[in-house]
Amino acid sequence: MDNGDLLRYKNLLLANQEKLSSRVSLAGSTAAAVEPREYAANMAACGVDSTRLTRMKQTDGKLLSAIEDALARIRHGRFGICEECGQAISKARLEAVPWTRLCKDCMERQDSQR
Repeated sequence: MDNGDLLRYKNLLLANQEKLSSRVSLAGSTAAAVEPREYAANMAACGVDSTRLTRMKQTDGKLLSAIEDALARIRHGRFGICEECGQAISKARLEAVPWTRLCKDCMERQDSQR
């Protein structure tokens, strides 16, 4: 993978990181800024229950962690290499899921074992 590709993936990851960080901090600050009962009423009015909001924050947190790991792999020269088989991850897969740690075959194998 050349430096141009790495820079493009890094910028893509950073853009996703910024977007998710904003969502996570907005959800956290909104929850902290109002009384719990008022917050729950506002979320219910918007069609978002507390369970769903909690799941969204957990999912966003996991995705943020995966993005941070991918940025670390770029810094350490390991980005785009499957952690399972050691082969290059296809550009198509990296375009779709730039924070992935596994190539398509290893991911499918892992999913089938669950």
